[in-house]
Amino acid sequence: MTLASRLSTAANIGQMETTKEKWSMITGNLALIQVQATVVGFLASMAAVIFGWIPDGHFLVDHAVLLCASSVSTAFIASMVLGLIMIGVIIGSKKLGINPDNVATPIAASLGDLVTLTLLSGISCGLYKEMKNNAYVNPIVCILFLALLPIWFVIARRNPATREVLSSGWEPVIIAMAISSVGGLILDKTVSNPNFAGMAVFTPVINGVGGNLVAVQASRISTYLHMMGPPGEETELIPRKFPSPCRTFFSSDVNSRSARVLFLFVIPGHLIFLYTISSMQGGHTTLTPIFMVFYMTAALLQVLVLLYIADWMVHWMWGRGMDPDNFSIPYLTALGDLLGTGLLALSFHILWLIGDRDTDVGD
Repeated sequence: MTLASRLSTAANIGQMETTKEKWSMITGNLALIQVQATVVGFLASMAAVIFGWIPDGHFLVDHAVLLCASSVSTAFIASMVLGLIMIGVIIGSKKLGINPDNVATPIAASLGDLVTLTLLSGISCGLYKEMKNNAYVNPIVCILFLALLPIWFVIARRNPATREVLSSGWEPVIIAMAISSVGGLILDKTVSNPNFAGMAVFTPVINGVGGNLVAVQASRISTYLHMMGPPGEETELIPRKFPSPCRTFFSSDVNSRSARVLFLFVIPGHLIFLYTISSMQGGHTTLTPIFMVFYMTAALLQVLVLLYIADWMVHWMWGRGMDPDNFSIPYLTALGDLLGTGLLALSFHILWLIGDRDTDVGD
């Protein structure tokens, strides 16, 4: 998603006009995301091993190596595939006269979940079966992808467009991974209770919608600021403290108008997804009127908070010389996961307490 935001901004401010500029921007950014994907994939597997070991109290080396091999290879392949798709989408959008900010980031978010989960399930199943016959397969896979890391690092470092991100872009990605992991723990603890098992099917929906909408807004604000000059440049349009909610949602500013439009997408978008889930008989939760009220309240509150934080965070980062394309989206999407999961879990607990329950929950 940061790649989509970076390239969208570059396309909008005229940094991808010639073939040479496009090639330089593409190779540098693809190498950069391979470095980030490999490192974060490795760290994510280590975090999963730790979070799994602490409550269970036992540790299996073979399973830890399997998890590492699956995570690193999935992150590497998914980032390469999605990176190429994003490049095609952004160049195609520009040729068709469509703003890439409105298209590339939500596609990256949606396809990111689909492609990553598909690859992770397929790769992990294959490596698990192969592990029984050849114990050296998983360590070889880990070593292979980690050995490629210096090559991608050198390519990204030689490119002026990605050199700075290579050194300063780790903090938001790693902190975002930690924030999302907290949301994952909330989900795990909630769905492990048979009374709240129905929450699992709604979590990707509420998190996906919130993450998509706030990523579009952050990307649009970032492009708007880039058009006025480099990050850190003094301008009266950059607020020095928390903006008022009225300024964020009700002013005549172009970003305020887009915030209103994105917020209005929440209800029709979720109604479509809820209808789809109901039609496919997914989960164990009956869509009663009281459930719909609580679900929509959680979804609206999540997006409202995210859009407000995006308005403040992007301007705050810009005023301190940080490029929001590289820093804001990881934080915002991770906060979206945490807020969405937390509010949804709270809604399910309240619904259970007030008696809106399903007799088939946990079957």
